[in-house]
Amino acid sequence: MDFVCTSHIGIVRKNNEDYCKGEIIEIGEKKEVGIFAIADGMGGHKKGEVASQLAVENIIEIFNDSIIQNEAIKVEYIDDIIKQAYNTVNTMVYEKSKADISFDGMGTTLTMAFVYENKAYVANVGDSRCYVCRKEGNLERITSDHSVVEEYVKAKIITEEEARVHPDRNKITRAVGTEPVVIVDIFEVDLSEGDIILLATDGLTGPVEGNTIEAVLKSGLSAEEMANKLVELANDTSGKDNVTVIIVMV
Repeated sequence: MDFVCTSHIGIVRKNNEDYCKGEIIEIGEKKEVGIFAIADGMGGHKKGEVASQLAVENIIEIFNDSIIQNEAIKVEYIDDIIKQAYNTVNTMVYEKSKADISFDGMGTTLTMAFVYENKAYVANVGDSRCYVCRKEGNLERITSDHSVVEEYVKAKIITEEEARVHPDRNKITRAVGTEPVVIVDIFEVDLSEGDIILLATDGLTGPVEGNTIEAVLKSGLSAEEMANKLVELANDTSGKDNVTVIIVMV
């Protein structure tokens, strides 16, 4: 695997509430495990950036510790590990928000991909997304947004195109750290050599259409070039939000 994390403040915001991180760890006989996480914080001045960094750094650390301690991955336990990790991180963010009045009300989206043995185990809370762009196929959206407009789309009240400009498009229905317990969605995705995993905040997926994102991922550019191009497209199209992407070359 090869990967790149890129985050940009945008052209309007005064601070960046997004955060991303990834690690590739070698285990066993030349096996690689990839852990990648992205978050979009919320809660006002500086609260969001605290929540997003706290969530990403700790979800990565928890998985890292689990791998090192176990020295092997038991796939039948991965879903349980993900759920426990998310609730541990949720508690960290929630308790910090309650312990310090200046952080009251903060929370964050949190989307991660755990890549192991030709599979990606993807988890999400909120509206930061995961896609897989197939070498021999199309761009596949893996996650489902926990947002007001996603509910409208599912109910066929509005179309996906209308959701992109709807006044409620930034209202999420589930977040890390806003409640004592969090529910996380988990997806298992088969991977093939040449596939590309994309994690992205809504600073990209809001203004930039899926077919445009797909064209960049199929352009043959390096991971860094693709990430920079996606950020550039987001800023050229809107620039009103922070934009963050992780690209993983399988």
